Amino acid sequence: MTSLFTGLSAFPLTPLADDAVDQRAFAGLVRRLAAAGVDSITALGSTGSYAYLTAEERARVARLAVENADGTPVLVGVGALRTSQVLANVESAGAAGAAGLLLAPMTYQPLTHDDVVELFRAVTAATDLPVIVYDNPGTTRFEFTNELYARIAELPGIASIKIPGVPADPEAAREHVAAIRAVIPEHVTIGVSGDASAATGLNAGCEAWYSVIGGTLPEPALAITRAAQEGRAADAVAKSERLAPLWGLFTEFGGSLRVVAAIAEQLSLAPRGCLPLPIQPLSDDQRTRISGVLDELGLA
Repeated sequence: MTSLFTGLSAFPLTPLADDAVDQRAFAGLVRRLAAAGVDSITALGSTGSYAYLTAEERARVARLAVENADGTPVLVGVGALRTSQVLANVESAGAAGAAGLLLAPMTYQPLTHDDVVELFRAVTAATDLPVIVYDNPGTTRFEFTNELYARIAELPGIASIKIPGVPADPEAAREHVAAIRAVIPEHVTIGVSGDASAATGLNAGCEAWYSVIGGTLPEPALAITRAAQEGRAADAVAKSERLAPLWGLFTEFGGSLRVVAAIAEQLSLAPRGCLPLPIQPLSDDQRTRISGVLDELGLA
């Protein structure tokens, strides 16, 4: 089970057109990732706008992902506000043929640590599918601690923890990852997110990269991942630093989602205005900036 949660897990967009899931575009993104050779595909992560979709839409997307993945393992996000809704998503993901689940503790009222432990307990009791703990305070506004990681990781079925970006300093990153590793079982992998810090995280001991950019531009993400996996730490960092103009756009334009959507639209992988409203697309001037960066990096 551990091997399923290592390497590059690519998070594709869920493109919309006329306020409905563009099934053709989504299937094309999934096929592109499978052809590139990513280690897994995570549908309905934050990049996949899971929180904006109905249960029926999410079930359909899960099926499309598995049907078009050509055997690549598909992990499916199941987070929702109510535990009953989460469990319904778990059931539909299992019916679709998902290899594993991604669970973020979504909230409107602030959640306590006990609330979150009981959420994961309910899910792991309801399914045999392995579960990734999705720590994404930028979207959920819930912050995990190492103590909470430890409590949840003891539950049966917990297979991986997706942590936020690691410190930029390599030694600080190693200490950060080691502190998490020290409190969780050996079989639970640690996966880095925050694409700009992925090379540092992989070099620091993370076994997986849960990647935004990998869902649209898998080749450069795979190059970074394979370099780190093969012990070419400096090469992994150099390949990531080459993408610094892209990471800079993520920061400048308020996060990765709008930038990745604009890239997918420019490459004709998704229709114009593919994000769910009220999320507004980037302006024409911002798109021109993105186009220039893609040309500069040879990614157009």
